[in-house]
Amino acid sequence: MNDGPDDLSATARVLVIDDEPVVVEVLDDLLSADGYDVQVAVDGYSGRAKLEEDRWDALLLDVMLPDEDGLELLRWIGDRFPDLAVVMITAFGTVENAVAAMKSGAFHYVTKPFNNAEVRHLVAQAVQTTRLRLENKDLRKALAARDQFEKIVGRSRPMLDLYRFIDQVAASRSTVLIQGESGTGKELVAQAIHRRSQRKDKPFIVVNSSSIPADLLEDNLFGHERGAFTGADSAKVGLIQAADGGTVLFDEVTTVAPAVQAKLLRVIQEKEFLPLGSVTTRTADVRILAATNEDVKELVDAGTFREDLYYRLNVLTVTLPPLRQRLEDLPLLVGHFLQRCNAENDKEVEAVAQDAFERLLTYEWPGNVRELENVIERGVVLARGTEITMDLLPRDLQLNATAPSPSRLPDGLQFYDAVSRYERQLIEAAMRRSGGVQKQAAKILGLKPTTLNEKIKRLGIQH
Repeated sequence: MNDGPDDLSATARVLVIDDEPVVVEVLDDLLSADGYDVQVAVDGYSGRAKLEEDRWDALLLDVMLPDEDGLELLRWIGDRFPDLAVVMITAFGTVENAVAAMKSGAFHYVTKPFNNAEVRHLVAQAVQTTRLRLENKDLRKALAARDQFEKIVGRSRPMLDLYRFIDQVAASRSTVLIQGESGTGKELVAQAIHRRSQRKDKPFIVVNSSSIPADLLEDNLFGHERGAFTGADSAKVGLIQAADGGTVLFDEVTTVAPAVQAKLLRVIQEKEFLPLGSVTTRTADVRILAATNEDVKELVDAGTFREDLYYRLNVLTVTLPPLRQRLEDLPLLVGHFLQRCNAENDKEVEAVAQDAFERLLTYEWPGNVRELENVIERGVVLARGTEITMDLLPRDLQLNATAPSPSRLPDGLQFYDAVSRYERQLIEAAMRRSGGVQKQAAKILGLKPTTLNEKIKRLGIQH
């Protein structure tokens, strides 16, 4: 009976790193008979080279190599190729060697002289393990991609509606007004619209007028001719011309000075502009997107924003939901920021502690997603272990919650009554966020639907 993996061995590639000719010959014959593509390296140096230059499904590695310690090589492999299952070979068969190999990340080990059937069985398992690890990694990437749209993270109903809007408007030439509180991701939405449009290979330029004086803003946008003003020793190309064929986002568009508003209106309507000091009109094919956290109509009524420009900008409008209205996306956002901050800070923080995560759920998030990102970054940097614990949250966030602060406990507090009230508040808040859908509320709270249902019944919560 053939113990080799018939369905895996056809394309499976096995590398053997061992300097003993007899061992290498036996392993080559044994595994080749099972249909594996077997390659050999006689020392650590050549083994590293083969590992770097090709893909392998399993590795047989000797503990004793002529040029280095096999366990040191195993640790290097674990850093560079963490999905590769490694079977260690040792002539000593000591418990110490086996334990050291397993602690260093070995899949398993065999001792010389080895049993052929055992080797074949372990290699078959190692091949399957490597492939399952790679499949799981691909699956995690696919799931992460499913929970993102361009660079925007979220799968809540408001976000799905937003993604549909972006897909619908991206191909058009119309202006888009993106409204939302600070930190909700207005620039990310603008980038997504640009990347999904026919202009995606052309420039995407962001103009933040709030930090630029009116005269300098006009110069930056439309450029100038040589001699247009004192110090204009050469002509300057403005951002509108530089973005020809692409997209310009006016971030905080309500801060654009009235004089510049009139010229911006002409760019939208006529695709024309006049550089400072020039008598020749220029043309530029740019799509204008505008973002603001203010009510533009109120500013129009107050006379601080041109009504005609407002109506040109307001052809297509989208309002981004604040984080407090899509708390079901909080676990996805936390995971996304953990991954990014770990990579940037060379840390391995895996999660937010349960009590700290509950605090995140009860917080109002005035700074929205940007504030959450800052909280997670702070936690990752300060974390001493694998979790962001309550003490690592900003003080304002620690104190701003529905639960009573331990430093201000009222007299006669009954522990279980307080816990039940807090539990009820959490569940009711989650139910409100989910529109009364228990499955979504359970997801927000990180509970199983059955567990949430039991708690709702026990607490007598009406929904």
